[in-house]
Amino acid sequence: MRIILLGAPGSGKGTQAVVISQRLKIPHISTGDIFRSNIKNGTELGKKAKEYMDKGLLVPDELTIDIVKDRLQQEDCKNGFILDGFPRTIPQAEYLDNALKEMGIKLDIALNIHVPDEEIIKRMSGRRVCPKCGMTYHTENNPPKKGNLCDGCGSEVVQRDDDKEETVIKRLKTYHDQTEPLIDYYTKQGIVVKVDGTAGIEATTQDVFNALGVK
Repeated sequence: MRIILLGAPGSGKGTQAVVISQRLKIPHISTGDIFRSNIKNGTELGKKAKEYMDKGLLVPDELTIDIVKDRLQQEDCKNGFILDGFPRTIPQAEYLDNALKEMGIKLDIALNIHVPDEEIIKRMSGRRVCPKCGMTYHTENNPPKKGNLCDGCGSEVVQRDDDKEETVIKRLKTYHDQTEPLIDYYTKQGIVVKVDGTAGIEATTQDVFNALGVK
């Protein structure tokens, strides 16, 4: 099964991608991961991407699609994949369509995990992380047992800049302006399936597998 994950930052895409990947035995492909892998391994594509990233520039769409295409041609993708974090814009989706067509591959499902903005802001701005051991908490749903101290190592938990309310609101605006139009783009191809992401993780997972037609 070839799946594209859609949904705003904080909608739980990454969590669901891991579960889908394990259940269907297909790779979870995050563009951030494949960029880092290519750079670490010193591939030609990685060297090109690093040149842009070292200058603080966005990697151009053409190079991004080359890196994604290279990843999709690897052996573990022959039975399917989950693309997470790409495409982010309509032009990227068009590049991807052309690349997949060249490879003789067709997308099966664009899975849209929908969570309203106010819920995402609450989720993300309440998140706290232990800078020492990496354990994560939430001020409402999963607070540390002792004030602001990590249950695991006793260090003080912090709020990452990414999770501050004003940053979350900016990220959501970018999502609505640039990425949300993909829902309409893939709806026209007849492959969008929408899942309510406001339920608990397990309930959402069950809805996801129902939507994918997986028993």
